[in-house]
Amino acid sequence: MLAVLRDRTYRRLFAAQVVALVGTGLATVALGLLAYDMAGSDAGSVLGTALAIKMAAYVLIAPAVGALADGLPRRALMLSADLTRAGVALLLPFVDQVWQVYVLVFLLQSASAVFTPAFQAVVPDVLPEERDYTRALSMSRLAYDLESLFSPALAAALLSLITYNWLFTGTALGFLASATLVVSVVLPPARPSTACGACAKAMAGARLFRTVPALRALLALNLAVAAASAMVTVNSVVYVRDLLDLPTGALPLALGAYGAGSMTVALLLPRILDRVPDRTVMLRGAGLLVVVFAGLGAVTTAGGGGWRWPALLVVWAAFGAACAMVLTPTGRLVTRSAPAGARTAAFAAQFSLSHGCWLLTYPLAGWLGATAGPGWAVAALGAITLGASLSAVRLWSTPPPHVHADLPAGHPHLRDARRVRSGWRHRHAGLADGAHAHP
Repeated sequence: MLAVLRDRTYRRLFAAQVVALVGTGLATVALGLLAYDMAGSDAGSVLGTALAIKMAAYVLIAPAVGALADGLPRRALMLSADLTRAGVALLLPFVDQVWQVYVLVFLLQSASAVFTPAFQAVVPDVLPEERDYTRALSMSRLAYDLESLFSPALAAALLSLITYNWLFTGTALGFLASATLVVSVVLPPARPSTACGACAKAMAGARLFRTVPALRALLALNLAVAAASAMVTVNSVVYVRDLLDLPTGALPLALGAYGAGSMTVALLLPRILDRVPDRTVMLRGAGLLVVVFAGLGAVTTAGGGGWRWPALLVVWAAFGAACAMVLTPTGRLVTRSAPAGARTAAFAAQFSLSHGCWLLTYPLAGWLGATAGPGWAVAALGAITLGASLSAVRLWSTPPPHVHADLPAGHPHLRDARRVRSGWRHRHAGLADGAHAHP
């Protein structure tokens, strides 16, 4: 997988992605502490709204930029996005009103919504060989996992020396380093694109998610993951500072526990997926999310006890592990469920629809926790996770729509698909003569 780093252009672009993600991770910790300073026990509401604004920027801006990125000077696009993000990060320590936080978060995330599609559009041009591009996708997933683990650890170390406001300076430095790396490379010329073609691609992706059972189930799984990750991202500061009365340095440790659980599973899954179907892993991950919500309910409703802090770390790590069980095979599922000519549209639809789920769960986690208490937030988001998981099981009860013809005979995925098909036919053998009804 590391062989793709031999390419000088991709190596620098990947380094730009990594340092920008580290900066984003520092901002996540600092923003949570800023919200607590400004709103106290209502910090979850402020943070939930801010993260909902982030998702709105992604849902509204990223598809448009992604559709047009091929026709724009992508290096200038990414450079302007990095400089905008650095400038906004430097302004955040000086806010004293909640509405100012919302405005700056929208500007910051709008710039991120510009950078991400532009970066994604340029990588396949830098690495045109499919094998290299696939490795680059794996590297990007690893970068996100490392960010969720390394940034909180770095924030915890820094908070022992400085106040959290200075973390925003680290965020700005990360974006400036990313801009420097982007300027240092020469990118392949962009291919022209049209808005009309972009609309057609978007509609094609939406149709796939409406018609393919596995992708309909994936949409439900996206909602389950969004409910769990929203609980962690939005309410970690409330649990640490308000419910458990811990110092600020405990917040990055809690977020780091989530990242550790996610990364551990992400590293273990490739070998497991060689033997176990994606459906089994993803649905079991969704089931684990339901169980973890029950454990979080016990931690939340307990009256006291020193055991609650280590228990919360275990719960957060379990959330990360369960989310990784769902998210890691997602790219394989989309690839196998979409015809070769429609895969770009399918991935674009997955991006927009998954962020739409977060747009729903982030404000719900914050507002409900602030107005009714963390226990009600756990109950509501846990109920959403349970309903989404059951829906995924029901929607994914049919056999795979097709099996790739390019897989060699005896490949584990071919055997898995044949076992699923055979079992499905056996269970529903009476359907042809009307003996049973299947939705």
